[in-house]
Amino acid sequence: MTDYVLCEKNEATLVITINRPERRNAFDLEVREELARAIYQARDDDTVKAVIITGTQGVFCAGGDLKSLSATKRPIYKDRERIRLLHTWFQELVNLEKPVIAAVDGPAFGAGFNLALACDFILGTPSARFCAVFGRIGLVPDLGGFFLLPRIVGLQRAKELVFTAREVSAEEAHALGILFQIVPAQSLLQEALTLAARFHTASTEALGMSKNILNRSFNLDQSTLAELESHAQALALHTEYHDQAVSRFLEKQPLQFTWPKDSGQSGGRS
Repeated sequence: MTDYVLCEKNEATLVITINRPERRNAFDLEVREELARAIYQARDDDTVKAVIITGTQGVFCAGGDLKSLSATKRPIYKDRERIRLLHTWFQELVNLEKPVIAAVDGPAFGAGFNLALACDFILGTPSARFCAVFGRIGLVPDLGGFFLLPRIVGLQRAKELVFTAREVSAEEAHALGILFQIVPAQSLLQEALTLAARFHTASTEALGMSKNILNRSFNLDQSTLAELESHAQALALHTEYHDQAVSRFLEKQPLQFTWPKDSGQSGGRS
């Protein structure tokens, strides 16, 4: 990998850092390619139990690189193929069967906004800002924005954010359900690592199957979801993790995975 995207293991968490501050961590070709490699690494490494995606120097990702976009005009089918190829790895991120946390400081604009939305939880500093900026330059949301945004904020609010292309502050993002939690800037990464570490002792198989089905739940009817539930539960019942958890319970030993009682609030402020 180049230095544009850094990967570092912290115990069982893989921290993926966009590191192109001179371009405000723009979602350019080099960053896209390195992010794809990082996502595949997270998927294929069984020792990785959780993932954090973040940026450097007070910027998460300022969106597409307009300079490179305007430098060369391509045939229309090439532009279509460019976007389609993004989804070969971006869907791997959305459906990665491990918890993924975005740690956002500063702007998450355009594709950067949707990159954050692809994560399961978004932690943000008071300086975090979000914007579906595409309308300002006559474009439509890409990188999964049509799929992700309405599922988080609802259809009417998604239309408003896309049509107006306005900035959303950390406080409003928290109220809309975009931000899971607002945390101090100086402890952003540590808060993300703490959240990620809570999943290290969970069943990766059970969490992964739950995430897979939840991601489909808006598109499927109750009967289909029941079939997926039945299949997933049958698999989970035969995992070594479940067997050990039952043994611990019967022997009156503490379960391996428990959530801290003071961390149950959904999206509370630190």
